[in-house]
Amino acid sequence: MTGDRPPTVLRIARDTAIADLHHQDRASVIGVGVLELGGGDGGVALVDPGPEARLPALRARLAEMGYALSDVRAVLLTHIHLDHAVATGAIVREVPGTTVYVHPQGAPHMVDPSRLVASATRIYGDAMDTLWGKVVPVPQASLREVDQGDAVELGGRRFEVAYVPGHAKHHVAYFEAAAGTLWAGDAGGVRIGNGPPVPVTPPPDIDVAAWNDSMDRMMAWRPSRIVTAHFGVHEDPVLHFAELRARLAAWAERVHDSLKEHGDASDADKARAFADWLRKGLGRGMPEGLLDTYAIASGFSDSWWGLARYWRKARN
Repeated sequence: MTGDRPPTVLRIARDTAIADLHHQDRASVIGVGVLELGGGDGGVALVDPGPEARLPALRARLAEMGYALSDVRAVLLTHIHLDHAVATGAIVREVPGTTVYVHPQGAPHMVDPSRLVASATRIYGDAMDTLWGKVVPVPQASLREVDQGDAVELGGRRFEVAYVPGHAKHHVAYFEAAAGTLWAGDAGGVRIGNGPPVPVTPPPDIDVAAWNDSMDRMMAWRPSRIVTAHFGVHEDPVLHFAELRARLAAWAERVHDSLKEHGDASDADKARAFADWLRKGLGRGMPEGLLDTYAIASGFSDSWWGLARYWRKARN
């Protein structure tokens, strides 16, 4: 990144912040929502605590705010992908009273993450521990399943829940009406600094039609701002989702066209060509450092594979 280094704790409001985990030693890749709670002994709730490998960074960010990991009372998961949820089990092991909120389709993988670990290890190999850390199971008793129409009440704060598949079939979003803040997870895409919103479309759950419906569902809340884990606060949700919807359509069309191409190009070749197309398109007028951060946060090549799977499923 160019210019001054962004703050490690980004304040949204008096009682709400984003903790930058500096994933892969780069600012603005993964952010954790920190919600300060009133009533009782106070403490904090976390929205998507990130990788276990960055738990030391999370401890440091909480300390900057005057808290310790032992002050965590709840974890609100938008979904269980590695960059959002892996630290959850380690937190619950250290702070057994922590309650974890997750969609019913994600809950079994938090209790028994063996399939999740096996799948991820096939992709990341020896880099698994460095990138994501240890995946610790969450006891069933610590889980609370949430779905469309539910609400989570914590320390005088209330968060409505919507089911928002498209990026992941177990994805939910949280809305704090009193603050007008929408915690969108990856259903809100990636948007870093002054860059544009872009979709995140890795396998296996990408569903373009469902994602469009999910954006409608989130906008029905009429949020004042949207928070994305990758990365930050965006004060014009109407424009944000309009641009995200348009870009999702353009990416999907590009991948659909690539699948109709004949010749010697393999899927791997097509994925690389798609990543090059994204870099050229997004890179116009964007600093190289910011473009690299987008590439780390979203995975340009992975996005071809997710959309290709979507189109191939639609054919069958």
